[in-house]
Amino acid sequence: MKVNQPDIRVGVDVGGTFTDFACVLPDGRRLVFKIASTPGDPSLAVIAGLQELVTTHAVSAASISVFAHGTTVATNAVLERKGAVVGLLATEGFRDVLEIGRQMRRQMYSVRLATETPVFLAPGRRRVGVAERIGPDGAVLRPLDEASVIRAVEQLLAEGATSLAVALLFSFANPTHERRIRAIVAERWPELPVSLSSDIDPVFREYERTVVTAFDAYIKPTVDAYLANLAEALVGEAVNAPLRVMQSRGGLAGAAIARRRPVRLFLSGPAAGVIGGLAEGEANGYRNLITVDIGGTSCDIALVNDAKPLVRQEGMIDGFTVRVPMVDVNAIGSGGGSIAWIDRAGGLKVGPHSAGSAPGPACYGRGGVEATVTDASVVLGLIDPGYFAGGSLALDGEKAHAAIAERIAGPLALSVEAAALGIHRVLTAQMAEGIRLVSIKQGFDPRDFTLLGLGGGGALHACALAEELSMTRVLVPRYPGVLSAAGLLAAPVEHEVSASFARPISGLPPADVSAALAMLDIEAAALMSAEHLSTDSIKIQHAADICYVGQGYHLEVPLDLVGPDPLGTLYRDFLVLHDRIYGHSVEGETRIVNLRTVHQGPIDTRPAALQVEAGDPVKGIRPVLVGEGAVALQAPVLDRARMVAAHEFDGPAIIEQDDTTTWVAPGWHGRVLDTLMLLLEKTGDADRDGNRDAG
Repeated sequence: MKVNQPDIRVGVDVGGTFTDFACVLPDGRRLVFKIASTPGDPSLAVIAGLQELVTTHAVSAASISVFAHGTTVATNAVLERKGAVVGLLATEGFRDVLEIGRQMRRQMYSVRLATETPVFLAPGRRRVGVAERIGPDGAVLRPLDEASVIRAVEQLLAEGATSLAVALLFSFANPTHERRIRAIVAERWPELPVSLSSDIDPVFREYERTVVTAFDAYIKPTVDAYLANLAEALVGEAVNAPLRVMQSRGGLAGAAIARRRPVRLFLSGPAAGVIGGLAEGEANGYRNLITVDIGGTSCDIALVNDAKPLVRQEGMIDGFTVRVPMVDVNAIGSGGGSIAWIDRAGGLKVGPHSAGSAPGPACYGRGGVEATVTDASVVLGLIDPGYFAGGSLALDGEKAHAAIAERIAGPLALSVEAAALGIHRVLTAQMAEGIRLVSIKQGFDPRDFTLLGLGGGGALHACALAEELSMTRVLVPRYPGVLSAAGLLAAPVEHEVSASFARPISGLPPADVSAALAMLDIEAAALMSAEHLSTDSIKIQHAADICYVGQGYHLEVPLDLVGPDPLGTLYRDFLVLHDRIYGHSVEGETRIVNLRTVHQGPIDTRPAALQVEAGDPVKGIRPVLVGEGAVALQAPVLDRARMVAAHEFDGPAIIEQDDTTTWVAPGWHGRVLDTLMLLLEKTGDADRDGNRDAG
């Protein structure tokens, strides 16, 4: 019998190995599962999972009211260099901005210096100048020569361009010329995609604006085709709900709007994991979190302060800085499939290279011969070879043992067990350093936060990671392995609009700021209107990018114009933020660089109805190797599905469920909360009453 009621919500997150599904039924019950991803065409796995919902779980496709999607298509197009052939139009004399870049260099002493700017997006032959000039105040200094535009586009097409990026000087102050170029292209070459810098990133700094526009043009045809085809396929499966996609900032956008600015879909999946962690933490009273999402190839780390994820205005994609608002996720190459290897100095390294899913770790039995983190987990007894991914994939413990013996233990003259422990220790150290970058570097002490493990491996390594950082609390959601998919259902529809506003704060009339924000609000409201949301349900937040006069970087500071002295408050908040992040602040002249508005739809806070199976949660006993000398401890194995609220236990213990395994180390106490969230606390110096985070 099919579940044929309205308001069925579905979240789908596509990963490199698995595509995760989270479905919330009208009564609050959840259906979660994974299926193998289809890298050649990710939409095939999405549709296959939808069909499984219909056939296996009796969900009516027509009753789905929300279909939210986290995708890696935008990121993979860059990583795999499978984007469009981009032609770049720039103001005459400025066509090489993309290649010149900034003076920041990571390679200072290499014998052969490689370019550190994304020249692959548009090499010299595909960068052409057009005759025009806008002044810094928006005045037209030289009218657009339309004949030069036509010649330039024809030249780019002759070079094979299939997508066009337009980044003219000071177009953020006056976009007239860029918009006219788009009109000319639409008249003569209507099938040629065009990305305008005045649409993508209408703020100052020419290099950054050119880069993000070129990236947008590079991925636009790929993302556009993918989302269009997926939306059509969903309609073919009788899904009436609009397709919405997770943006890198942590909010959803309708597919039609996302296709206009696909560059905002970078890190879509990791952002969903952070939002899912935030929702789980807040539902249990924990507002200060560090989320650690460990998958097969990477570890994504983020910080949530007072129930708000940190957001940065630029991120890194394949080593290149891209000015796109993103949840501040620090991604490092440390996952279950990360390969352990020995460097020339005889040191043990883990990652960033990964065995992936094909062939995968040696224990997968698919031809892999490298020693990986998962192989080490099998050798140490942390993972049951017969119950990996709920038993859907049988692991070969002998091949895991052989790979570590040959690749690591033998060359280092160690036992296989000691080598496996070493792999885990190196991984823990790398992840701890990644956490320090999002916490201590931002002025936060990780000891004031609760660690939340998610992904396939987050719960397995959480205790070791917490101990490395002197953290005393760990949270493990009921379904951590599919939390990114669940996070899609906890995310609001959200749109952000920004604009340059170069004015000193001292003596600035608040009315000028209010007028500028009003214009941005109109633009953001139009985007929200296209999402068919009620204006009464929309929350509006304003912010300003502030810096000292003469300073080369700025900080985003929340802005509220309602108070008695809004700009004075803005100035004081900037000083506090500057001191927290950089360790100092001084009274001095400051200026606004950019203004920003964020319009956010309602967040679904309905609690999930989680069920517990009847029976004893203890499945058996398994030896686990821990500590110096690889001492074997007898650890009880618990079935997570049978752990009722208020159930308590002490480590060592192993908790198994279909989507992950949790390792509770010696010296840790576990308790199941009312929401079935698992709380782990370090005994002795932990608050056994489970006091909530401050704020």
